[in-house]
Formats: sequence, structure tokens, C-alpha cells
Amino acid sequence: MTRLGYQIPNFTYPGVGPAELFDAVARQAREAESSGFDTVLVMDHFYQLPMLGTPDQYMVECYTLLAGLARETSKVRLGSLVTGNTYRNPAILAKTVTALDIVSGGRAQLGIGAGWYELEHVAFGIPFGTFTDRFEKLEEALQIILPMLREERPTLDGNHYRVSDAINEPPPVAQIPVMIGGAGEKKTLRMVAQYADESNLICPPEDVARKLEALDEHCEALGRDRSEITVSWQQTACIAPTMEQAEVELDAYLAARGLDPTTMSDEMKAAVRSRFTLGDPDTVAERLSERLARGVDGFTINMPANGHIPERVALLGETVAPLIAG
Repeated sequence: MTRLGYQIPNFTYPGVGPAELFDAVARQAREAESSGFDTVLVMDHFYQLPMLGTPDQYMVECYTLLAGLARETSKVRLGSLVTGNTYRNPAILAKTVTALDIVSGGRAQLGIGAGWYELEHVAFGIPFGTFTDRFEKLEEALQIILPMLREERPTLDGNHYRVSDAINEPPPVAQIPVMIGGAGEKKTLRMVAQYADESNLICPPEDVARKLEALDEHCEALGRDRSEITVSWQQTACIAPTMEQAEVELDAYLAARGLDPTTMSDEMKAAVRSRFTLGDPDTVAERLSERLARGVDGFTINMPANGHIPERVALLGETVAPLIAG
């Protein structure tokens, strides 16, 4: 299960073109594996997200990329944080994740969510539907995917998906953990309690206790043992050997996105920096230790500002892994 996952959220790096891109990503995965991360995760999007860049920045199709990373690593689990359910037929997704498990020697993980980025859907001609539609689709998809991953042959005549005696051969090498991403207390966390092995939360610190309480309540209502579910919390970090280096690397990342720190007010600069766990190893360890104490089992962490710089991912893993192990 994911207690310390490294997520790769962006693929636009200074001086790195398509020919060099996979090597830059693979190096991050290898550093993650060697420094104590248990899982490597990539985005499942076709356009870069607004909070990270512009739509025309690089975004690599996730399952092809994960299959490549399977040959560059040997221990870490591999998955998407998280698969957009709307992008693929669920039976085909079950086959895709199974193929990843086979090529990785039993290290695949299925991360899945309802999907939310409307621009991608419109641009690619993928039906977006309403919020309710997307969550109904996710639940039907899980009723197809999970049995297929368990060597069953599901039949479903749903409102959104239909399968008949769907076969998944060859089966996975090992049991594939299922992570549902999102923090919605009524729908998402109820589906975690009903279907998933893992929950990945994206929420402010002050909301964590309420999210965990909601998950507890759903487990109790469904008769699920809450201890069977691992809960990770998404974080964004910028770590360097010194605080000054970390600040310089974050400021360079922001400037490349049109947010020049030299022209920001102190208040705005503080607000932007507050989105990152920023600093030297001691500072980052202290902040994440405080967050771990809020009751989660671990973290998924991304490093959009400087993960592409050699040794930064390794530094993060060496800093945070002892907190999780302890």
C-alpha cells in the first residue's frame, strides 16, 4: 500500500525535449525507489493542469509511461494519481492495468477518480456530463474493473456501461491495490469504504480530521473494517540542501509560469509559497511530521518546481522515509 508515494505531475523541464524526456522522468523514478518511496505515480491527463502550467505543455499518456518505468525500476509500485475514469472504457482499463502488472512483475496499482478537467473532454471529444453522471460512471466502472482484476467475468447492464461475461486473461501477477482519489465526504469516501484499498486525500490541513471521520462513518455503515484502508495525503514539496537553494528553485519555477516573485507583494509571495512544503531537509521533515500526526498513514508528494533537478527526489525520500517508518 502507498505510505510514501512520489507523483510526477509535470513533464516540461528546462532544456529537455521529447527525445530526452523519458530519461528525465526515469531518473526521478529511480531516485524515488532508491531513497525510500514505495510507489511512483504519474498524472493521467492529456493537457497540463491550470495550477501547474498551460494546456500546451508536455503531458505524456500515463499507462504507456508507467510500462516504460516498469523496466527502469524493480521494487516500487506503479500507478496513476489518478486515472480519469471518463477517459477509458472500464473493461479496457482493467486489461491495461493488468498488462502493467504483468510487465512490472506484480507492481501495478489502480488509482482512479471520477474525472474533472472539462477542457480535455471538450478538446478530445470525450463526453463530460454532469457531476452526478461522472460519479455514476465511476461506480459502474468499479463494478466491472474490480471483478475483472479478481479473475471474475462480470456482466453489467448499467446506465453508462455494458459488459457481458468480460474475460481478463492473462490475470494479474498479484492482487492489484485500488486507490480512489478525492476527498468528497458523501460520494468519494463512501466509494472508498465500499470498493477501495486506499484513499488519497487532497484537502487543507484543517479538513483532514473531518475527512477521516467521514470515512470511518462510511466504513461503519457498510460493515467495512476501517483498518483495511490506507489513507495518504497529497503534498507538494520543494526541497534543497539549504533553504536559500529551495527558495531560488521555487522562484525560478514560478517565474517561468509568469509569477515573478520580485514583483509580488510580501503577502502574495507568502500565499504562493504556502502551497509548498518548502525548505531544507530539517524544515521539510518538521512540517511533514506535523502533518503526519493528523492521523493519515502517509503521503503522496510531488515536486513540480525542482523534481527534475538531479538528486532532489532522492533528498526528499531520504528526508521523509524515516518519518513514515517511524
